[in-house]
Amino acid sequence: MKKLRDYEIGIAKLANKKHSYEFEMDDSFFSLFEQEIILGGKLLAKVELDKTESLLTLHFDIKGHVRLTCDRSLEEFDQPVDIEETLLIKFGPENAELDEDLWQITPETQTLNVAQHLYDYIGLSLPMKKLHPRFVEELDEEDERDILIYSSRKGGDSESDENDGDDDDDIDPRWDALKNLN
Repeated sequence: MKKLRDYEIGIAKLANKKHSYEFEMDDSFFSLFEQEIILGGKLLAKVELDKTESLLTLHFDIKGHVRLTCDRSLEEFDQPVDIEETLLIKFGPENAELDEDLWQITPETQTLNVAQHLYDYIGLSLPMKKLHPRFVEELDEEDERDILIYSSRKGGDSESDENDGDDDDDIDPRWDALKNLN
């Protein structure tokens, strides 16, 4: 069983250069968080940490899949995940989140736990509506039909727009009475 400590990076004794880390995430990783959205998965996160005197730059490259429940059929399915994110951490007087991609930690901080960042990046990459792949294909076909219907109703090209002046015969005669109100 994995613990949050498995996702710690000791930053206190690191030299000022680039360092690479790999973290494997499976069902036990997602069980560490109190949530019901992600049922499990298998992912590999490659984290490249570039340390300077005043700044840590973490580049996350996360690939794999997570197991979700379909919103339509309640079936479980695997959702592919391919994420690239960058997090900047600067040193300052207190620990604080300054922006979504900019954090501040004290110079005395010994370790940096990236588990919450990994989980957040994965969670934010998921689609709002979780659909089994077979429904996504059906949805794509429906969208294509809707686009075709909309574009055929709209009229389309400019040549047909030039000839629209000849279509006054097709207008309901009740509209002619409204034109005379001016």
